[in-house]
Amino acid sequence: MLTVVLVIVLFVLLIFPHELGHFLVAKACGVQVNEFAFGMGPAIFKHQGKETLYSIRLVPIGGFTELEGEDTEEADDNPRAFNNKKWWQKILVLIAGAGMNILIAAVVLTIFVGISGFVTNTLELVTPGGPAEAAGIMAGDTIVAVGDTETAEWADVTDALAAYLEKGETVSVTVERGGETLSFDLTPVKNDEGRYVVGIQAKVTHDLIRSVGYGVRATGRVFVLILQGFVQIFKEGNVLENVSGPVGMVQLVDETRDYGFSYFLYLVALVSVNLAIFNLLPFPALDGGRIIFVIIRQITGKAISDTVEARVHAVGMALLLVLAAVVACNDVLRLLR
Repeated sequence: MLTVVLVIVLFVLLIFPHELGHFLVAKACGVQVNEFAFGMGPAIFKHQGKETLYSIRLVPIGGFTELEGEDTEEADDNPRAFNNKKWWQKILVLIAGAGMNILIAAVVLTIFVGISGFVTNTLELVTPGGPAEAAGIMAGDTIVAVGDTETAEWADVTDALAAYLEKGETVSVTVERGGETLSFDLTPVKNDEGRYVVGIQAKVTHDLIRSVGYGVRATGRVFVLILQGFVQIFKEGNVLENVSGPVGMVQLVDETRDYGFSYFLYLVALVSVNLAIFNLLPFPALDGGRIIFVIIRQITGKAISDTVEARVHAVGMALLLVLAAVVACNDVLRLLR
């Protein structure tokens, strides 16, 4: 039951904010929104606003935004129809869904970092008798530079030290202590395992304000890594072996349950960024494909009609549904294996 609840939460956090992004930006751009729904399936609650029908659907997973003049084969004379808006307004509406997914990932990773804590470039411990203590470095010092490299966070410190530790070379380490900036020459020594060490340990903090910065930076790193993963998958050509659908995500959620709530949050962030990148792929029916059409039609004028675009997106949606079915079958077979 807990897995089922977490899966529903996962889908709500992935799809509903995506549609909310489209809805909010469409309203801001003056696009007529005919319906904004939470969930899928038959409506169990409806409220007719001034122009928009707000509904809650039976299955509490995802939602949708119905825009006037979107995916229509007939020209719409309504000036507030989506297909009659300026090109940049269309792109803003289309990109807003992915933007909201990125925002959700940043918020979730901020919470994740705040709960689990993160290491800083301030030292919690200096090993007694170790190289750092011998050089004059003390617990409470904040490392601001290693050699010529400035260090804003612990990852910068470890990356900069790595080159010196590999060869056991002496390195200049600059720290802040009590408002002063001090520099020390630090010479690594080999430990019992034969590795060069300097004898320092970073301080772990749960500071909320700093968690925001770390959450945003972590989202950027996740975005780059997943984008590289997408490129690698298409290069290798084994797409089906490296993608999962709802069935696969249920399995992932069930596995994260054993590691605690913070790991579930990290999974939400990963899948949210995945969804953002996937939706921006230049494929018909996806937001990325629609953006490509907006750009092409802006350049070519009336060479492509609303009818042609609508039919291309319809074909794209059909192909995506087939792909979803194949991925689901592949997930089931993977579970059986």
